[in-house]
Amino acid sequence: MSTQRKPEFVEEPLSEEAVHDYLEANPDFFERHRALLGQLELPHGSGGTVSLVERQVAMLRQKELRLQRQLKELINVARDNDLLAAKIHKLCLQLLAAGDLQACVSAVEEAMRAGFGADHSILVLFADPTMFDDIEGGRFFRVIDREDKALGPFDTFLNGKGPRCGQVRDSQKAFLFRDAAEEIGSVALVPLGSKSELGFMAIGSHDADRFHPGMSIDFLARVGDLVAGALKRY
Repeated sequence: MSTQRKPEFVEEPLSEEAVHDYLEANPDFFERHRALLGQLELPHGSGGTVSLVERQVAMLRQKELRLQRQLKELINVARDNDLLAAKIHKLCLQLLAAGDLQACVSAVEEAMRAGFGADHSILVLFADPTMFDDIEGGRFFRVIDREDKALGPFDTFLNGKGPRCGQVRDSQKAFLFRDAAEEIGSVALVPLGSKSELGFMAIGSHDADRFHPGMSIDFLARVGDLVAGALKRY
């Protein structure tokens, strides 16, 4: 009499992947086995162990802290934007109230110095210098012929688009800020009109990081548009 041996059932070890897939497919598993949560322990950075519940609580706290930091940053950005909008609005009103070029230049200088906190600034207007002898602007206002060789170091900027921020060459700082050139750490160059058709403004800061290539230039572009629009009236 022959006997047939029953096939042996070999149980394969459960892989991590299988456990992962099961838990992902059954998110209510620990709801149905709550006691298991308290038994599971995970290694801790201190060398000990913590329960899965404690780890989850710690992760939630970290997530909450990250969200609080992000919310605080958003609030600060919104507050800064409100302040900038208010300053632009004030400059706009001052330019509208200006009855002549002298008043316009004075309004822009006041806005740069008091409103926007510039350490140094200058408004460079492209025109015949002899036509503006009666305009008082001190160091802030300068009139120069567009073809003047002194503007050579600015060719790339003048033929480009939009404001430029960051470090500038010594020759550029010397032209813009003269004896204060060594105090300048960073500069924002703002065109007035398309390809600086009317001229440009330069805002200098003692802080080397105040103006940098990665910063937003929307605000500077708006100020440039406002000043250019006002200058075209005269």
